[in-house]
Amino acid sequence: MITSVKNDKVKVWKKLHKRKERFKTGTFLIEGFHLVEEAWKSNWQLNEIILQEGNHIPEFCNDIPTVFVSEQVFGMISQTNSPQGIAAIITMKEEYVPVSKGQVLLVDAIQDPGNLGTMIRTADAAGFSEIIVGEDTVDIFNDKVIRSTQGSLFHIPVRQADLQIEIKRLQELGFEVWATALEHAENYATLKPSQKTALIVGNEGNGIKQEFLLDANKIVTIPIYGDAESLNVSVAAGILMYYLKG
Repeated sequence: MITSVKNDKVKVWKKLHKRKERFKTGTFLIEGFHLVEEAWKSNWQLNEIILQEGNHIPEFCNDIPTVFVSEQVFGMISQTNSPQGIAAIITMKEEYVPVSKGQVLLVDAIQDPGNLGTMIRTADAAGFSEIIVGEDTVDIFNDKVIRSTQGSLFHIPVRQADLQIEIKRLQELGFEVWATALEHAENYATLKPSQKTALIVGNEGNGIKQEFLLDANKIVTIPIYGDAESLNVSVAAGILMYYLKG
C-alpha cells in the first residue's frame, strides 16, 4: 500500500500526465474500469494496475502487477472529477503496418481533445481501417482524448505521420482522397465514393491546410440548411465517414 504522494512510483505515474514523458517512456496512463478492460481485451500491454484502497482486483488483472494506493495518492494521479479508483500503465504499440484498402481518416491540426476522441470513436464504429493524425494535432494519448474514445483507441490503428507524404502514398495505392471545405466544394451527397477512400478533416478554426486541399482528388462540403456558420468538425467527420461506408 502506497500512502505517500512523495513516493517515487507516484512521481513517475504523475509525470505521465505530460506528453514529453509519455513519449520518453513509451507508456501512458489510463483510468476507469471500462478503459482498462478494453485495453486488456484488445491485447495492449498492461504493465501495472493501480488500485485505490477498498477496490477489488478485476479477474482479468490477476496476472498483472498490481499496486494499492490510498485515496489521496489516487487523487494525485487521477485526471477525472469522479475517479473510479482503478488506473493502468500501458505500453504504446509500435508503428502499425499501413493499410492498403478500406477507408482511412486523416486528421489535420485538430486541437480539441474531445473532437479527436469523438472522431476516433466514430471511425471505429463506422468500420474505418485506420486513422492518421498530422504532427500538429493534439496528442492521441492525452487523457481527454483517450476518455472521449470510450475505448475505441484500442480497437482501431491510430498513428501520427506527415500527412502530405501519407496523401501521396495512399493515392499511389489507389485511394481517392476527399478533403472537406466550405468553399469551392461539391455537395458530398452528389458523389459516389470509391471502395478505397481517404477523408481529410481539418482544424476547428482554419480548416484543412491549402497544400492538402491542392493534393486532394475531391473537395467536398456538407450543406448547411439553417443559420449555423458551420458544423462541429467531429459531427461533420461522422456524417462523411458513414456516407463513405455506404
